[in-house]
Amino acid sequence: MQRQLKQEEPERIKIERASRIDNPRWFYKSSARRRNMKIYVGNLAYEVTGDELEQEFAAFGEVTSVNVITDKYTGRPRGFAFVEMAKVAEGQAAITGLNGKTLRDRTLAVNEARPRSDDRGSRSYNDRKGGSSGRGRQQRY
Repeated sequence: MQRQLKQEEPERIKIERASRIDNPRWFYKSSARRRNMKIYVGNLAYEVTGDELEQEFAAFGEVTSVNVITDKYTGRPRGFAFVEMAKVAEGQAAITGLNGKTLRDRTLAVNEARPRSDDRGSRSYNDRKGGSSGRGRQQRY
């Protein structure tokens, strides 16, 4: 009896997964459930803190998180940040309201954050373009 239950269970899981993949409504429902929005904020002054950014974005809705990106060696801010808003509509309102606004004498660039690319810095030293032609030392004559 126990062997039959163990054999039937994986088949049931496969059927559920297949029905989700085949049903396009499931995809649209899951994407509609996404309630938060990640926003890229560029051209920041180095003195801007996460609290200041949170105050600017809080005027448009609930701020879930603020992440000011810093250099891993010096700890100095790199001039951009990511802000996560609770709702997509609030995020869109913040983008239209803050893009081009001046904060600490710098004009902000505010856009929806794009996902990271897979090829960021994964090349080895030999894969880089440029440098010598690979012929070694050339003859003069």
